[in-house]
Amino acid sequence: MGQIAGWIASDAGQHSEAEQFYRLGLSAARQAEDHTLAGNLAGSLAYQLSNTGREVEGIQLARAALDAAGTDAPAKARALYLDRVAWAHTKAGEFQPAIRALGEAGEALSQDRKGSEAPAYLYWVDSGELQVMEARVYTELRRPLRAVPLLRDVLSWYDATHTRELALYLSWLAVALSDANEPEEAVTVAERVMSLSADVASERTAERVRIVLARLEEFHDIPDVRALLDGAA
Repeated sequence: MGQIAGWIASDAGQHSEAEQFYRLGLSAARQAEDHTLAGNLAGSLAYQLSNTGREVEGIQLARAALDAAGTDAPAKARALYLDRVAWAHTKAGEFQPAIRALGEAGEALSQDRKGSEAPAYLYWVDSGELQVMEARVYTELRRPLRAVPLLRDVLSWYDATHTRELALYLSWLAVALSDANEPEEAVTVAERVMSLSADVASERTAERVRIVLARLEEFHDIPDVRALLDGAA
Protein backbone atom coordinates (compact mmCIF):
# COMPACT_ATOMS: atom_id res chain seq x y z
CA MET A 1 0.00 0.00 0.00
CA GLY A 2 2.88 2.36 0.74
CA GLN A 3 4.15 1.95 -2.81
CA ILE A 4 0.79 2.69 -4.43
CA ALA A 5 -0.10 5.55 -2.09
CA GLY A 6 3.35 7.07 -2.55
CA TRP A 7 3.13 6.88 -6.33
CA ILE A 8 -0.32 8.48 -6.41
CA ALA A 9 0.75 11.31 -4.10
CA SER A 10 3.96 11.88 -6.03
CA ASP A 11 2.15 12.00 -9.36
CA ALA A 12 -0.22 14.57 -7.89
CA GLY A 13 2.73 16.74 -6.86
CA GLN A 14 2.20 16.02 -3.14
CA HIS A 15 5.83 15.19 -2.53
CA SER A 16 5.91 15.49 1.26
CA GLU A 17 2.97 13.13 1.60
CA ALA A 18 4.51 10.76 -0.93
CA GLU A 19 7.76 10.67 1.02
CA GLN A 20 5.87 9.79 4.19
CA PHE A 21 4.06 6.94 2.43
CA TYR A 22 7.28 5.61 0.94
CA ARG A 23 9.13 5.74 4.26
CA LEU A 24 6.27 4.03 6.12
CA GLY A 25 6.20 1.30 3.49
CA LEU A 26 9.97 1.00 3.60
CA SER A 27 9.93 0.57 7.37
CA ALA A 28 7.25 -2.11 7.13
CA ALA A 29 9.12 -3.95 4.37
CA ARG A 30 12.32 -3.95 6.41
CA GLN A 31 10.50 -5.27 9.47
CA ALA A 32 9.08 -8.05 7.32
CA GLU A 33 12.59 -8.66 5.91
CA ASP A 34 11.20 -8.26 2.40
CA HIS A 35 14.38 -6.91 0.83
CA THR A 36 12.97 -6.78 -2.68
CA LEU A 37 9.99 -4.66 -1.64
CA ALA A 38 12.23 -2.47 0.51
CA GLY A 39 14.47 -1.88 -2.49
CA ASN A 40 11.49 -1.02 -4.65
CA LEU A 41 10.17 1.52 -2.14
CA ALA A 42 13.61 3.04 -1.54
CA GLY A 43 14.17 3.28 -5.29
CA SER A 44 10.81 4.99 -5.79
CA LEU A 45 11.64 7.54 -3.11
CA ALA A 46 15.10 8.04 -4.61
CA TYR A 47 13.43 8.72 -7.95
CA GLN A 48 11.24 11.40 -6.39
CA LEU A 49 14.16 12.98 -4.56
CA SER A 50 16.14 13.13 -7.79
CA ASN A 51 13.24 14.84 -9.54
CA THR A 52 12.66 17.44 -6.82
CA GLY A 53 16.08 19.02 -6.42
CA ARG A 54 17.53 16.56 -3.89
CA GLU A 55 19.91 14.88 -6.30
CA VAL A 56 22.62 13.93 -3.79
CA GLU A 57 20.07 12.24 -1.53
CA GLY A 58 18.60 10.56 -4.58
CA ILE A 59 21.94 9.01 -5.53
CA GLN A 60 22.64 7.90 -1.97
CA LEU A 61 19.24 6.26 -1.54
CA ALA A 62 19.19 4.65 -4.98
CA ARG A 63 22.59 3.07 -4.36
CA ALA A 64 21.59 2.03 -0.84
CA ALA A 65 18.52 0.29 -2.26
CA LEU A 66 20.68 -1.61 -4.73
CA ASP A 67 23.24 -2.60 -2.10
CA ALA A 68 20.63 -3.64 0.47
CA ALA A 69 18.82 -5.90 -1.98
CA GLY A 70 22.02 -7.77 -2.71
CA THR A 71 22.95 -9.99 -5.62
CA ASP A 72 20.23 -12.51 -4.77
CA ALA A 73 17.44 -10.10 -5.69
CA PRO A 74 15.29 -11.10 -8.69
CA ALA A 75 16.77 -10.04 -12.02
CA LYS A 76 13.90 -7.66 -12.73
CA ALA A 77 14.33 -6.04 -9.32
CA ARG A 78 18.05 -5.45 -9.81
CA ALA A 79 17.37 -4.02 -13.26
CA LEU A 80 14.86 -1.60 -11.76
CA TYR A 81 17.17 -0.58 -8.92
CA LEU A 82 19.96 0.09 -11.43
CA ASP A 83 17.56 2.11 -13.56
CA ARG A 84 16.90 4.29 -10.52
CA VAL A 85 20.65 4.66 -9.97
CA ALA A 86 21.06 5.71 -13.60
CA TRP A 87 18.36 8.34 -13.28
CA ALA A 88 19.76 9.67 -10.01
CA HIS A 89 23.17 10.21 -11.61
CA THR A 90 21.49 11.73 -14.65
CA LYS A 91 19.69 14.34 -12.58
CA ALA A 92 23.01 15.15 -10.92
CA GLY A 93 24.55 15.67 -14.38
CA GLU A 94 26.91 12.71 -14.01
CA PHE A 95 27.09 11.18 -17.48
CA GLN A 96 29.50 8.27 -17.05
CA PRO A 97 27.97 6.79 -13.87
CA ALA A 98 24.52 7.10 -15.46
CA ILE A 99 25.52 5.27 -18.63
CA ARG A 100 27.37 2.63 -16.60
CA ALA A 101 24.25 1.96 -14.51
CA LEU A 102 22.12 1.68 -17.65
CA GLY A 103 24.47 -0.97 -19.00
CA GLU A 104 24.36 -2.86 -15.71
CA ALA A 105 20.55 -2.69 -15.72
CA GLY A 106 20.50 -4.32 -19.14
CA GLU A 107 22.88 -7.02 -17.96
CA ALA A 108 20.73 -7.67 -14.89
CA LEU A 109 17.56 -8.01 -16.94
CA SER A 110 19.29 -10.41 -19.32
CA GLN A 111 19.54 -12.82 -16.38
CA ASP A 112 15.75 -12.99 -16.12
CA ARG A 113 14.51 -16.33 -17.34
CA LYS A 114 11.05 -17.66 -18.08
CA GLY A 115 9.71 -19.06 -14.85
CA SER A 116 12.06 -16.97 -12.71
CA GLU A 117 10.54 -15.85 -9.44
CA ALA A 118 9.79 -12.14 -9.19
CA PRO A 119 7.12 -10.20 -7.30
CA ALA A 120 3.98 -9.51 -9.32
CA TYR A 121 4.45 -5.75 -8.93
CA LEU A 122 7.53 -5.96 -11.17
CA TYR A 123 5.47 -7.20 -14.12
CA TRP A 124 6.15 -3.99 -16.06
CA VAL A 125 9.95 -4.18 -15.90
CA ASP A 126 11.14 -5.35 -19.31
CA SER A 127 13.55 -4.42 -22.09
CA GLY A 128 11.12 -1.81 -23.39
CA GLU A 129 11.09 0.01 -20.07
CA LEU A 130 14.88 -0.01 -19.97
CA GLN A 131 14.89 1.51 -23.45
CA VAL A 132 12.56 4.23 -22.22
CA MET A 133 14.93 5.06 -19.38
CA GLU A 134 17.92 5.05 -21.72
CA ALA A 135 16.14 7.52 -23.99
CA ARG A 136 15.24 9.73 -21.03
CA VAL A 137 18.82 9.70 -19.76
CA TYR A 138 20.18 10.81 -23.13
CA THR A 139 17.49 13.49 -23.37
CA GLU A 140 18.18 14.85 -19.90
CA LEU A 141 21.93 14.90 -20.55
CA ARG A 142 21.30 16.69 -23.86
CA ARG A 143 22.53 13.99 -26.20
CA PRO A 144 19.75 14.36 -28.82
CA LEU A 145 21.48 12.31 -31.51
CA ARG A 146 21.16 9.32 -29.20
CA ALA A 147 17.84 10.26 -27.62
CA VAL A 148 15.70 10.99 -30.68
CA PRO A 149 16.10 7.59 -32.43
CA LEU A 150 15.48 5.76 -29.15
CA LEU A 151 12.34 7.76 -28.42
CA ARG A 152 11.00 7.32 -31.94
CA ASP A 153 11.46 3.58 -31.60
CA VAL A 154 9.74 3.53 -28.20
CA LEU A 155 6.81 5.52 -29.55
CA SER A 156 6.48 3.19 -32.54
CA TRP A 157 5.48 0.27 -30.32
CA TYR A 158 4.10 1.90 -27.19
CA ASP A 159 0.42 1.31 -26.36
CA ALA A 160 -1.29 4.59 -27.25
CA THR A 161 -4.12 3.88 -24.80
CA HIS A 162 -1.73 4.61 -21.91
CA THR A 163 -2.31 8.34 -22.22
CA ARG A 164 -0.26 9.57 -19.27
CA GLU A 165 2.88 7.64 -20.20
CA LEU A 166 2.50 8.51 -23.88
CA ALA A 167 2.33 12.21 -23.02
CA LEU A 168 5.47 11.88 -20.90
CA TYR A 169 7.44 10.05 -23.59
CA LEU A 170 6.38 12.56 -26.23
CA SER A 171 7.48 15.38 -23.93
CA TRP A 172 11.00 13.99 -23.87
CA LEU A 173 10.95 13.71 -27.64
CA ALA A 174 9.90 17.36 -27.91
CA VAL A 175 12.81 18.40 -25.70
CA ALA A 176 15.27 16.19 -27.58
CA LEU A 177 14.12 17.65 -30.91
CA SER A 178 14.62 21.15 -29.51
CA ASP A 179 18.13 20.18 -28.46
CA ALA A 180 18.69 18.82 -31.97
CA ASN A 181 17.74 22.25 -33.36
CA GLU A 182 14.51 20.97 -34.90
CA PRO A 183 12.03 23.46 -33.39
CA GLU A 184 9.27 23.05 -35.98
CA GLU A 185 9.13 19.31 -35.42
CA ALA A 186 9.36 19.89 -31.68
CA VAL A 187 6.28 22.11 -31.91
CA THR A 188 4.30 19.38 -33.64
CA VAL A 189 5.20 16.93 -30.88
CA ALA A 190 4.58 19.53 -28.16
CA GLU A 191 1.07 20.15 -29.47
CA ARG A 192 0.31 16.47 -29.08
CA VAL A 193 1.78 16.46 -25.57
CA MET A 194 -0.46 19.34 -24.58
CA SER A 195 -3.53 17.69 -26.10
CA LEU A 196 -2.92 14.42 -24.28
CA SER A 197 -2.06 16.14 -21.00
CA ALA A 198 -5.32 18.05 -21.03
CA ASP A 199 -7.13 14.75 -20.53
CA VAL A 200 -4.90 13.50 -17.70
CA ALA A 201 -5.13 14.52 -14.04
CA SER A 202 -1.39 14.38 -13.37
CA GLU A 203 0.90 17.06 -12.01
CA ARG A 204 3.78 15.14 -13.57
CA THR A 205 2.44 15.59 -17.10
CA ALA A 206 1.58 19.22 -16.37
CA GLU A 207 5.15 19.78 -15.23
CA ARG A 208 6.49 18.18 -18.40
CA VAL A 209 4.36 20.53 -20.50
CA ARG A 210 5.92 23.48 -18.66
CA ILE A 211 9.40 22.07 -19.28
CA VAL A 212 8.72 21.62 -22.99
CA LEU A 213 7.39 25.16 -23.35
CA ALA A 214 10.36 26.58 -21.45
CA ARG A 215 12.76 24.70 -23.72
CA LEU A 216 11.05 26.11 -26.81
CA GLU A 217 11.44 29.70 -25.58
CA GLU A 218 14.87 29.75 -27.23
CA PHE A 219 13.09 29.58 -30.59
CA HIS A 220 10.45 32.21 -29.87
CA ASP A 221 11.24 34.10 -33.09
CA ILE A 222 10.12 31.15 -35.21
CA PRO A 223 6.43 31.66 -36.14
CA ASP A 224 5.24 28.13 -35.27
CA VAL A 225 6.98 28.27 -31.91
CA ARG A 226 5.69 31.74 -31.14
CA ALA A 227 2.13 30.68 -31.98
CA LEU A 228 2.39 27.70 -29.63
CA LEU A 229 3.88 29.73 -26.78
CA ASP A 230 1.41 32.58 -27.17
CA GLY A 231 -1.48 30.12 -27.25
CA ALA A 232 -0.27 28.45 -24.06
CA ALA A 233 0.23 31.73 -22.20
